[in-house]
Amino acid sequence: MTLRVANLDDQSALDGLFERSYPTLLKDVYDAETLKMALPQMIRAQPALLSSGTFFVWDCAGTLAGAGGWSVDKIRADKGHIRHVATDPAHLRKGIAQALILHCLTTAKAAGITEMECWSTRYAEGFYATLGFSAIGPIDAMAGGTVAFPSIRMTMFL
Repeated sequence: MTLRVANLDDQSALDGLFERSYPTLLKDVYDAETLKMALPQMIRAQPALLSSGTFFVWDCAGTLAGAGGWSVDKIRADKGHIRHVATDPAHLRKGIAQALILHCLTTAKAAGITEMECWSTRYAEGFYATLGFSAIGPIDAMAGGTVAFPSIRMTMFL
């Protein structure tokens, strides 16, 4: 298994990863109507992230087992945001997401980021808490810029 920087050639494989991950992992913590509206937006890889140099994939013999990254805040250059994290359900509980987030935090800190924020799904709130993120409160993440998706705003200082 190899952790590497994602690129635009990964878009189709990432779409597949998101399609395997989000509907499966979120079905028990969100109602069907919310998922019906949000999932079509959430299961598409974002080309800007793929070409950012700060979005990463776990490549397992040509199949993506996990992905995620970070971006710099639009207002504060010392603040970052965890972005579009997913693990293939077949690879849960193997440390993939943890290693991915730790890599994001390390690369962000090296780039001068002092605070990292994530808008966690209800499913992942406990995971982020174990990594040191603190919940600030609820927030509606805008899936695809158009669909309000109930999330938990979390932060940590690096």
